Amino acid sequence: MSDAPPRIHPTSVVGPGVELAPGVEVGPLCLIDGKIRLGPRTRLIGHVTILGITELGADNVLHPGAVIGDEPQDLTYTGVARSVKIGNRNVFREYSTVHRGSERGDVTIMGDDNFMMQNAHVAHDCRIGNSTIIAGGALLAGWVELGDRALVSGNCVVHQYTRIGRLAMMRGLSRTSRDVPPFCIMDGTHTLRGINVVGLKRAGIPSKSIHALRHAFTSLFGTRQNLKLAVARLEQSGNPTQEVVELLDFIKSSKRGVAFGPHDPHSSDDSES
Repeated sequence: MSDAPPRIHPTSVVGPGVELAPGVEVGPLCLIDGKIRLGPRTRLIGHVTILGITELGADNVLHPGAVIGDEPQDLTYTGVARSVKIGNRNVFREYSTVHRGSERGDVTIMGDDNFMMQNAHVAHDCRIGNSTIIAGGALLAGWVELGDRALVSGNCVVHQYTRIGRLAMMRGLSRTSRDVPPFCIMDGTHTLRGINVVGLKRAGIPSKSIHALRHAFTSLFGTRQNLKLAVARLEQSGNPTQEVVELLDFIKSSKRGVAFGPHDPHSSDDSES
């Protein structure tokens, strides 16, 4: 019941600074130590570690081996107070890790309804949106931004400070040190392949908008060209849809540069092809 008192297995260690909301369940052999708040009905199945200054909202589920709020993997870190803030209804599978902010940062943030699979890693100072999937073995370095409903597939690696846009998809084993625009599919080494049609349909994006995004993708990434000029041409071509505007704004705001289109335009595809 939501108003039931917290339940703590006798083999677990809960520090004096921990606040447990009603309905929290702490399974066997957990370690919770620091200035920590666990929201209603959050469940630690067992062998979970939560450290530092960490806040989790309601209805989160943490599987065995998950570690939240440990020190950043940053050689400059001296133990200063840094934190993790996590929203509601997130799932952390076995041995997934989320680290606190770094010496030069502040807080690692994750929104609601995210799903981290086994051995996935979110490093210090990342900003994770809502309803994302970070699949098994995927590694997000420090300061990465992951947009709502983005998908990072298995064993992908994302360089620090890189942004992954809303409803973008990184295919398995891919890697990027450049921003991945919203609604796009990326594989290999920051190479864009098409529009994430299946993901867009599942998100309820209208067919007209999907068609406009496909046209925009071809105009921007169908051939290797000066992207700044391609963006300007597309902006001047008519009244773009809201999604196309979001795509163009993301590209214009990039500091690292965005991923490339394929060398061979005939190799482009999307998740419906």
